Amino acid sequence: MSARFNMATTHAAAYKAGIGMEAALQNSFLTPIQKELIKIRASQINACAFCLDMHTKDALKYGETPQRIFLLNAWRDAKELFTEEEQVILMVAEEITLISQKGLTEETYQKAKALFNETQIADIIMAAVSINMWNRIAISTHLPIAK
Repeated sequence: MSARFNMATTHAAAYKAGIGMEAALQNSFLTPIQKELIKIRASQINACAFCLDMHTKDALKYGETPQRIFLLNAWRDAKELFTEEEQVILMVAEEITLISQKGLTEETYQKAKALFNETQIADIIMAAVSINMWNRIAISTHLPIAK
């Protein structure tokens, strides 16, 4: 599959706004590994090869273990490998990625509210929104995987 066009140059203003959203998330409460778990999980659901390649490599650089990356797609069956906070973060990320199914359910929101304040929940939501945007850009433009 060959790349269609470069979104960064074709629609520079919108692309720059996406970079701005990423910059805003740099100051979130989420750890680098938590951010990468969100990015990897959403990218698995969306089948975004470009983002999976990038974010699994980034997660490893931040100290994530290969085992947790390998099992992230089945995290519910490997709960012992993920903290309670990570499990709730993954629930929120999945439900936002699959927004047309049920949206962010009240059950998941209440679990998040028990562990995080509103600003932290907003960080989790925006991290999920951001990677879903990048997945859609990468898939739509056939962004090539780095070799």
